[in-house]
Amino acid sequence: MAFTGKHISSRKNLLKIALLFVVLQMQSNDVSAQDKKTFVVDMNTPKGEINRNMWGIFFEDINMGADGGIYAELIKNRSFEFFRPMMGWEKLGKNTEASMTILNRQEEEHQANPRYLRVDTRNVDTTLGLKNEGFRGMGIKAGLAYDFSVLYRQANAGIRVKLELLDSTDQVIAETDFQPTAGVQNWRSAEARLVATKTDPKGSFRMWFEGKGVIDLDMISLFPENTWKGRKKGLRADMVQALADLKPGFIRFPGGCIVEGFDLSQRFQWKKTVGAIEDRQLIINRWNTEFAHRLTPDYFQTFGLGFYEYFLMAEDIGAEPLPILNCGMACQFNTGELVPLDELDPYIQDAIDLIEFANGSENTKWGKVRADMGHPKPFNLKMLGVGNENWGPQYVERLAVFQKILKEKHPEVEIIASAGPYSSGEYFEYLDKELRTMHVDIIDEHFYQEPKWFLNNAKRYDNYDRQGPKIFAGEYAAHSRTATHAEQRNNWEAALSEAAFLTGLERNADVVQLASYAPLFAHAEGWQWNPNLIWVDNMKVYPTPSYYVQKAYSTNRGTHILSLLDQGTAVAGQDSVYASAVLDEEHRNITLKLVNVSGQAKQIALNLNGSQKLEKNAQVEFITANDLGAFNAVGKELRVVPQQTTLPVNKKKVDLPMQPHAFYTIKIKY
Repeated sequence: MAFTGKHISSRKNLLKIALLFVVLQMQSNDVSAQDKKTFVVDMNTPKGEINRNMWGIFFEDINMGADGGIYAELIKNRSFEFFRPMMGWEKLGKNTEASMTILNRQEEEHQANPRYLRVDTRNVDTTLGLKNEGFRGMGIKAGLAYDFSVLYRQANAGIRVKLELLDSTDQVIAETDFQPTAGVQNWRSAEARLVATKTDPKGSFRMWFEGKGVIDLDMISLFPENTWKGRKKGLRADMVQALADLKPGFIRFPGGCIVEGFDLSQRFQWKKTVGAIEDRQLIINRWNTEFAHRLTPDYFQTFGLGFYEYFLMAEDIGAEPLPILNCGMACQFNTGELVPLDELDPYIQDAIDLIEFANGSENTKWGKVRADMGHPKPFNLKMLGVGNENWGPQYVERLAVFQKILKEKHPEVEIIASAGPYSSGEYFEYLDKELRTMHVDIIDEHFYQEPKWFLNNAKRYDNYDRQGPKIFAGEYAAHSRTATHAEQRNNWEAALSEAAFLTGLERNADVVQLASYAPLFAHAEGWQWNPNLIWVDNMKVYPTPSYYVQKAYSTNRGTHILSLLDQGTAVAGQDSVYASAVLDEEHRNITLKLVNVSGQAKQIALNLNGSQKLEKNAQVEFITANDLGAFNAVGKELRVVPQQTTLPVNKKKVDLPMQPHAFYTIKIKY
């Protein structure tokens, strides 16, 4: 735009602007000259192959990640199986002691779900009701339908049930009713649909029992109609979409410490999470009372999200399933309870049966269970974890028993073994030596450290044995110690340090076969642990800066490692810059990732040496923030998000002006 009198009223102002422009240009040239670096990328001689499924996701039901999170059920304690059977429910009307009672079925077929509610209105003068608070309220959206279902039995006619959705002020925003069939001695199901007229993140659900009679109720359930892929009683679509957008190569489930349990009675048992929903046995979530400062007494696992649903979700989003099973050890930070070595058979059989459930034909026992649930075709399981963050000789002894039998029966399935909860020290060194001696397929290493550790360990895998076991960086997250707000722990300083560390994983992808951030989800009002990759409330999903870093790697993966050198040396922190490069033969592109962790701008010259004919423009995505403490707060507009631009490619050279505190992904087609 030309400067005219309309824009600047005097020649004096014009001179000031011209002088300012000259000064800024001189400062820019000085910075560029001072910090100019030349990095050389060798496109002709790939260093090693990359596992196409390298970048994945780690799922654990922590922070209300499943119940109250991705599992879209809105009713808390739908089957009255919590330790306090009426938790989440409020009795309405003038109740007598006998008007609403919790009873237990004695039949063998109901051992997994024995409790139910009996409502008896015969001797009360007012209408009785029940209200459910949901998981920190219910996110209700105007115009959306909500599907109610229940198991009931009513011997004689007399009761009609009225159903209501309420807003946060208890005003009715949807209503309908259903007439239970009379003369029902056995349990039967009923369904109804309510359409909301108002949006409210803190809604609730209410039932009224009109007339005189007795009715038994169980599995009182409410789901939004817009579940993932429209599956009834399915998953919360926006949360699954956030995972699908990562294009993950694998999904690890169900954890995490959940696998181990506080003691072995509370461990995750996959067989209790498949089959009919009403036959799945609820247990307390081990994060219920794990942290005294974040007690969550209403946190249980209903297993509506069970192993079948995990496998199905992995298939939906194009990820390899990676289940982890208990090895006969409870969490060593809690009870450390052990199964004697001569009593391990049921645990090993669970692993064998899981492989059959995932891969067996419909003619096998567990393959038939899968087929009867709606998936005749196998899930093609290729990897299985034995133990989570276990350590010491007790773990090695039990792992050896698993390894011997599983390799005899299923040599096609790779075994992932735990390197314990630490990234160095006596426990880690012992396990690393023992696991390598055992020739396990993949070693699972975990890193929860301060940002500085991630910067200092970008070369961690440069000298790992290329002939030994492969590595799974199974849990990592940078913990910013200065942040006090829960979501603020997911700040740009943490994400930037992770981006730098991941250049080292990518540079050593011939050793590091798998990598995933942890934990995955956190409800803003129900979390126990932070930081986390994705924060949610009852209405929306809020990706963190770390999420966008992960996405940059997982959606820009390569088939081969390329060397990216600064004067013959890998770029791993010299002058505060980190970098890696990959070749994608399938999609014919070169992708470079560069990180500037300093507060100073950098001028980088990228020389791309090779026979490939490159397109004239490089596609660039970058993330930056002047404030290292910047984060994406729940309920607010996202502050730290990727931006896109292009850079010219001149004679196989790219000049990159790097902003301070910035992460760049540069993709060049050939």
